[in-house]
Amino acid sequence: MGEFRYEGHRISYDVYGSGKRLIVLVHGLLMNRHMFDRLGPELAERGNRVVTVDMLGHGRSDRPEDLRLYSMPLFARQLVALLDHLGEESAVVGGTSLGANIALELAVHDPERARALFIEMPVLDNALSAVAGFFTPVLLGLKLGRPVFEGVSLLTRAIPRTNYLLDIGLDWVRQRPGPSQAVLEGLLLGETAPHREERMKIEQQTLVVGHPRDPLHPFSDSGMLLEELPNARLVEANSILEWRLDPARLNEELNDFLEEVWAPKLRAVAAG
Repeated sequence: MGEFRYEGHRISYDVYGSGKRLIVLVHGLLMNRHMFDRLGPELAERGNRVVTVDMLGHGRSDRPEDLRLYSMPLFARQLVALLDHLGEESAVVGGTSLGANIALELAVHDPERARALFIEMPVLDNALSAVAGFFTPVLLGLKLGRPVFEGVSLLTRAIPRTNYLLDIGLDWVRQRPGPSQAVLEGLLLGETAPHREERMKIEQQTLVVGHPRDPLHPFSDSGMLLEELPNARLVEANSILEWRLDPARLNEELNDFLEEVWAPKLRAVAAG
């Protein structure tokens, strides 16, 4: 468990493992680092140092009610600040949904800080209609029904964390509605991902994990990344729940990818 200050705000993170093979994992929208409570220790057991971070407005980090503080470029700058705080020049960077898009943003604007990318469920061109259709009512509900959501938040925060999958869902409503509203407003006002022309310049090794039958994260977006990024490979999950219910296969895919990413550096160290 750790934290640092970013432009006057507290950013919190957890660390699993130790060593030089650093991977930073970023959660989905209005979720938190607990998404990786199982994946973090699993990767650490295989020789990686895993940092799971709560972006500003999420989880244990500060949650100011100011939409101007929330955008993809600002989230990417928080990852740069995290690496600076850790004293690291670069790391494998990635995550799920929002986290995937933040990793792409970092690779476009600060490519030297991203050694490689792990992209699960990216939200790109083919997802825009579904995202607008889903999050617009959520935003209106948070705004118009704030007293109700405040009560729901208070009640659900009293429920202890006992079930991994249930807690992922409950974390959506455990948060106070004001900051969640600000996060959504800030993101919807800006670009949700780098443009295609920018993405095509990303040269890092990239593992893309796409899910079928998921309208918010259409598999076609994952396939599009495979075509755009020259050093990407695509793994198809059986469903959106595979990594949460039966993670062994996808854990192995990610671990093999990390072994491949770090192999050149390890060989150089061994050579002297």
